[in-house]
Amino acid sequence: MTILSTEIKAVITLFGATGDLAKRKLYPSLFNLFRKGFLADNFALLGTSRSAWSDEEFQANVRESIQKIAEDKDGQYDAFVKHCFYQPHDVTNPEHYDKLNDRIADLETKFGTENNRLFYMSMAPRFFGTIAANIKSQGLLSDDGFNRLVIEKPFGRDFESAKQLNKELTETFDENQIYRIDHYLGKEMVQNISALRFGNTAIESLWNHRYIDNIQVTLSEDMGVEERAGYYDQSGALRDMVQNHIMQVVAQLAMEQPLTFTDQEIREEKAKALRSLRKYTPQEAAANFVRGQYAAGDNNNDYRHEDGVDPESITETYVAAKLSFDSERWAGVPFYVRTGKLLAGKFTRVDVVFKKPLLDIFSNAANSHEQKLNQNVLTIYIDPKPGFSLTLNAKKVGQGYTTEPAMLEFFHSDEQKALSPEPYERLFHDALEGNSTNFASWSEIADAWQFVDVIRDVWDHESPEFPNYTPGTMGPKEADELLARDGREWVVK
Repeated sequence: MTILSTEIKAVITLFGATGDLAKRKLYPSLFNLFRKGFLADNFALLGTSRSAWSDEEFQANVRESIQKIAEDKDGQYDAFVKHCFYQPHDVTNPEHYDKLNDRIADLETKFGTENNRLFYMSMAPRFFGTIAANIKSQGLLSDDGFNRLVIEKPFGRDFESAKQLNKELTETFDENQIYRIDHYLGKEMVQNISALRFGNTAIESLWNHRYIDNIQVTLSEDMGVEERAGYYDQSGALRDMVQNHIMQVVAQLAMEQPLTFTDQEIREEKAKALRSLRKYTPQEAAANFVRGQYAAGDNNNDYRHEDGVDPESITETYVAAKLSFDSERWAGVPFYVRTGKLLAGKFTRVDVVFKKPLLDIFSNAANSHEQKLNQNVLTIYIDPKPGFSLTLNAKKVGQGYTTEPAMLEFFHSDEQKALSPEPYERLFHDALEGNSTNFASWSEIADAWQFVDVIRDVWDHESPEFPNYTPGTMGPKEADELLARDGREWVVK
């Protein structure tokens, strides 16, 4: 694949280079950037971890990773791994940073990277502050190139821990140098929300409480916790999915149009939207949030019998909620969100449900059979098949004026999907380019945590009746009741 591009020059230092994420996502993403010409002659990847690997062992590991995503064309495997090196490293030992700095300097000279340095933390969050502090104290910051820090979630466990972590990071890096990864922001159709809204008068003019009845966001998974059980049982769906992925998608939907399409303006508008999200009292949190935990009743697909899970665990594997925004645009419009493990399918979608016409003139028409008009629904399909659809009312073919739903659809072709970068590839490229549009700002994260902390505190003082939903369904009945009491229902049941 040949794509015209601007070459990026940098040494990428990866903390946690022997981990699962690096092998599954990060090395393939960098290789794709290399294949497309964004990375060429003037870059180096320096992996670090406690393992006493050699450069050759590391290169073999990288090669094994990239072989799974693409064929070797014109010796691209060899050409790429020649830019990959390894340095054994204990992140808690300041002396090791001196050796790391020497290695980075050698690579800068060898590959002509113009002293640009990107540090990527793909390891346990408890080490983030330690690494950042040593990067500064041991002189790893470049004097005449860029310095950027990319960090994986989770960013804290609650607002106070996130605030402390941010304090530690900003003692070394400025806010505009910190790139907090949320891979949902790298998805093609999440990024398409802005184009759909702000690029179409027909959509944006209706994007308010006068025409929209409710908005639904569903992040459905058909798998259980699998190998993440140990982590997940200490986290749960609220922290793992709602505080980050769902809040970021909701912010895109609720934000005002930025003055210009720049990273600073976009992040400011997203932050404003999250600040207008109504912070619930404990009583409101209990009324507007539903949690669940899966079990089939026969110990198969039973969360409490997963390896690494407490047999009496009350960790939620499902969350549904009603969110409200205190803003003129969204006055009275509920945002219903839900996410869960072992549900009826694996998909992510947004359903924008419009209000019904004030007058249904067809209900009394001859031969109408008293057919009621359906609500128009704009659906944004994020995964697995990217696209969108608009459900309208149309006359049914034949005598009379019976109406029926008619759907206008657009889905990405196989060729378009092939051209679309994977989320980590897109975000890696943005960080190397210095584009923070699709990364969460501290303000966004702070507001999301402050909202979620109230719900978490309420749940921590209650004993739920778990398990309460069967694998293969769309969650507990309480999630349906959450909408039913408002006279509404989920678009996907």
